[in-house]
Amino acid sequence: MASPFIAYLSERMRMMRYRENTIRTYTLWIKRYVNFCGQQHPVDVNEQQPERFLSFLASERNLSPATQAIALNALVFLYRDILDKPLSLTLEFQRSRRQPKLPVVLTRTEMAALLAQASPRYLLPMQLMYGSGLRKSEAYRLRVKDIDFDYSGIQVWDSKGGKHRRVTLAHELHNSLKVQIGVVRQYLKQDLKRPEYRGVNMAYALARKFPNGRFEPGWQFLFPSTSLSIDPDGGALRRHHIHPSNLRKAVKHAARLAGIEKEVTCHTLRHSFATHLLQQGTDIRTIQAQLGHSNIKTTQIYTHVLQMGADGVTSPLSRLTSQK
Repeated sequence: MASPFIAYLSERMRMMRYRENTIRTYTLWIKRYVNFCGQQHPVDVNEQQPERFLSFLASERNLSPATQAIALNALVFLYRDILDKPLSLTLEFQRSRRQPKLPVVLTRTEMAALLAQASPRYLLPMQLMYGSGLRKSEAYRLRVKDIDFDYSGIQVWDSKGGKHRRVTLAHELHNSLKVQIGVVRQYLKQDLKRPEYRGVNMAYALARKFPNGRFEPGWQFLFPSTSLSIDPDGGALRRHHIHPSNLRKAVKHAARLAGIEKEVTCHTLRHSFATHLLQQGTDIRTIQAQLGHSNIKTTQIYTHVLQMGADGVTSPLSRLTSQK
């Protein structure tokens, strides 16, 4: 695909206020689709190509249902918003059937060891991912105003699926968060001295509603970058949040230092949050609300990793051993 078209796709999505992660993901899948079509422009291929591409991902690439769904979303955007030829609602393609993996969960001892080895710069976001069940993106996108010390909660905005929710906040983190907010205020004080500084990035509708919000402490990212950067959407000088890859690397590094042999990712902290709540007797509906799951079945997967064994069945070997 010619680079001008890719540039046009990216610019169009920025104008529509898509997040940068979504822009990168959709662009990647559209490139792969065009390669699948033999480098033909999407407007020139036949109507069956989207179905063939999606079936190819399932049959030849053995992608998970979630990944296939992302590819479908990218094609929906391409045909609806770029080509003005919306895809049929009755697409017929082979759907991925790969069984989802059970989540990796740390024990409480492992979690304590992981946090003990965390870099000071990334300890607090890691504590929030575990202590409040936040996704990685929800943690690094937090704003100062999202922390509610009075009721010990966190407001999560525009999460997966565009949903909002309120989650618990450990009282033990209050002091650390207040110190972090002090750091944010110091950064803002420095930035405001620079005439070219244009404030923190805000969604277009919010920027119109709160015209001075970009320069107010409450709207600043809770975990800001250590340096200013140019916003790709408009070229303004801003202070963004910490980079997602740095947070991911910090979790991996802490796991290595702690000697944890499990495959630990940022999402492992969220999995552990849910599983540990189940272990201490928290109602699964409450956990569903904390995680922001639309379907209770998504939450129920954590019941399969509890120490009681598969479906709560005691192994006959255990009874045999106890009789000796």
